Amino acid sequence: MSELLKTPLFSLHESLGAKMVPFAGYAMPVQYPMGVLQEHLHTRSAAGLFDVSHMGQVILSGPSWETVALAFEALVPMDVLGLADGRQRYGLFTNEAGGIEDDLMFARRGDTLFVVVNAACKGADMARMRAGLPDEITVEELTDRALIALQGPGAADALAGLDARAADMRFMDVTDLTLGGHEVWASRSGYTGEDGYEISVAAQDADALARTLLALEGVAPIGLGARDSLRLEAGLCLYGNDIDTRTDPVAAGLSWAIQKVRRRGGQREGGFPGAAQVLEVFANGPDQRRVGLKPEGRAPMRAGVEIFETAEGGAPIGAVTSGGFGPTVEGPVAMGYVMANHAAHGTQLFGEVRGKRLPVEVVKLPFVPANFKR
Repeated sequence: MSELLKTPLFSLHESLGAKMVPFAGYAMPVQYPMGVLQEHLHTRSAAGLFDVSHMGQVILSGPSWETVALAFEALVPMDVLGLADGRQRYGLFTNEAGGIEDDLMFARRGDTLFVVVNAACKGADMARMRAGLPDEITVEELTDRALIALQGPGAADALAGLDARAADMRFMDVTDLTLGGHEVWASRSGYTGEDGYEISVAAQDADALARTLLALEGVAPIGLGARDSLRLEAGLCLYGNDIDTRTDPVAAGLSWAIQKVRRRGGQREGGFPGAAQVLEVFANGPDQRRVGLKPEGRAPMRAGVEIFETAEGGAPIGAVTSGGFGPTVEGPVAMGYVMANHAAHGTQLFGEVRGKRLPVEVVKLPFVPANFKR
């Protein structure tokens, strides 16, 4: 662990008995004494606190909101200009081939744009923004802030007990709150499919704030293991597994994230890396599609399992990209890519596990319905 980077909550994790593992260059808690299964179920029924300080936080600023927004639209296929103050969107960095370089969240804070990128990609993302944005846009990486997430049906009541304004926020709202005497930037969003918040706080205040939140009724610390099983049940992509530089947004099932204004016929059609390729797939459909996969029986199908049309013979028609046991659904769950003509819900396919082909059904995502506050 000595060579790994540490988040501002490292000492807290150790004091709570966390099992620490390397993740994206950081020492991160994979689980606490409660264990992954109970941490997962606790988040679904109460409130879980996650350390996500390894992710990159960036502020983009310039002469005006219009200048900042239009500059950022040259890097992403989203409607940035139309984002209202105090609102957040899911976004994608695309490459010239139409593949996904990273997925991200971006929020409007007045005339500035607050961007949160994945930990494993943040070096490349910072370079991409600095090289791809004009000189009039300032790109500031916030290395003095931590990021924590409070997720679950009890999150709103817990946070509202510290600042009543938290209860009034809608899904994807962003605002300033005061929690336990600490000024924070909060968004009503997360990576579990549950209601909840993501909270950016000064690094020096992170430990004290986390302890304040953990002292609240129903709040428990949750590690990366449960974070992964929660997002899988919620049908959410993990960059590097379910989406990568070779995946186009339409095949990934992320076409909803590209607003009409950036599509063909839209007021600001294209203009992002790989626009021609992405818009062509919009028009003609992808060769493959990301789908939910429900294996029969109890045996999980994990990433890398090849998918076949028949129980014997033939070439693979796809592969699992994420898979494991779903504690909420009490059975194995997976997602992956299959040829588009085999992607209809209810299609019976076969996954090859240790040389044996086992039945798996194409099902609708998510496995657990989202509980966001609209």
